[in-house]
Amino acid sequence: MKRFMGTIVVAGILATGCVSQKKYDALQAQLDATTRAMQTQIDDRDARIVDAEQALAGERQKVDQLNRRIEELGRRLTKAEADRVTLEQERAGLQEQLAETVRDKSKLKGSIEEMKEALADLKARKAAAEARIAEFRSLLDRFKPLIDTGKLKVKMVDGRMVVAMATDVLFTSGSAALSQEGKDAIVEVAGLLAAMEGRRFQIEGHTDDVPIRTAKFNSNWELASARATNVVKAMIDGGLPPQRVSAASFGEYKPTASNETKEDRGLNRRIEIVLVPDLDSLPGFDELKRMSEAGGDS
Repeated sequence: MKRFMGTIVVAGILATGCVSQKKYDALQAQLDATTRAMQTQIDDRDARIVDAEQALAGERQKVDQLNRRIEELGRRLTKAEADRVTLEQERAGLQEQLAETVRDKSKLKGSIEEMKEALADLKARKAAAEARIAEFRSLLDRFKPLIDTGKLKVKMVDGRMVVAMATDVLFTSGSAALSQEGKDAIVEVAGLLAAMEGRRFQIEGHTDDVPIRTAKFNSNWELASARATNVVKAMIDGGLPPQRVSAASFGEYKPTASNETKEDRGLNRRIEIVLVPDLDSLPGFDELKRMSEAGGDS
């Protein structure tokens, strides 16, 4: 278009007749050169526009990719935050489980210690029970000849080993004086008891519930007390050390039978030789001793 206009301009100049052919040719050549230069510039511009558009399209692609990347990173960040919250909750749960485990371990340790103590106590009780059984068997063996003749019985009463002798063999009715046969039996028993080293004995007097009131005894309790004391004296005379024996009276207040028949009343009239338990050997004695000492210091 510009080339055509330039041609028209040159033609107009020529038409006026004012310009020579030579000058016209020069002007035409200059116009052509200018037109070419302008066309080159236009082509360069168009090429740059194309390049710019291509570059812009590439940048847009990069922007789209970046936006997609940002969106992906946003999703990952959201997921990571959710995972972090979940992990924090799991960590808190694990910490609570750990704390519970520590508490359980402490309780278990305490339980184990208690079980050990209980087991040790059980073993001690078992050993004490076995020792008592062995001692009871030994007592039966010692008194077997007297048991076989019916002079006494060996039994367990309230957890204590007891040698029971009927007073009808030892005393006459209403009397606390030992018969000769009674003295002989008591001396024989004393010899067997003296051989049981380290053991102490309590002689208990018992009667039936038939009341007694004489010039010497105002009650069954006093009669039973006098009989127990006389048995102790006879035992000491028979060789039993006095520091190992004592006397007690229950009168009619600790019957072994109903007192409803003659036979039952005969069973209630008795002398019982009780083997005093050795508390030092019983389970828990050390603890009881510490408690008593602490109480005495307060």
